[in-house]
Amino acid sequence: MLDAAPPHEPGDEPPEGVSVARRARWVAAGTGALLTLAGLGASLLRLSGAAPARIPAAYAVGAVLCACAAVLGHRGRTRRALWLLIAGVMVMALGDEPA
Repeated sequence: MLDAAPPHEPGDEPPEGVSVARRARWVAAGTGALLTLAGLGASLLRLSGAAPARIPAAYAVGAVLCACAAVLGHRGRTRRALWLLIAGVMVMALGDEPA
C-alpha cells in the first residue's frame, strides 16, 4: 500500500486544500465534458445543413480540445485544462464567424 492515506474518523474532514483541489478537478472535468458535448452537437447540426466544411470542422476540433481538457482536469492538471478549455472555445467560436 504505497502512498495510502491514513484512515479517517467518521467526523474527520480532509484539510481545506484537499477539498479545494478536488472541487477544481471536478469543475475542470465537468466543464470539459459539457463543452465537448456542446461542440459535437453543434458540429453535427452544422454538418447536416448547407454550411461550408470548415464550420463543422471548427466545432469538432474545439470539442476535441475540450475533451482533452476534461481528461487533464480529471487527472488534476487544472491549469493546463483551463487553457485548453479556453483554446477549445476559441476554436469553436471560429465556426460562428460569418463566411
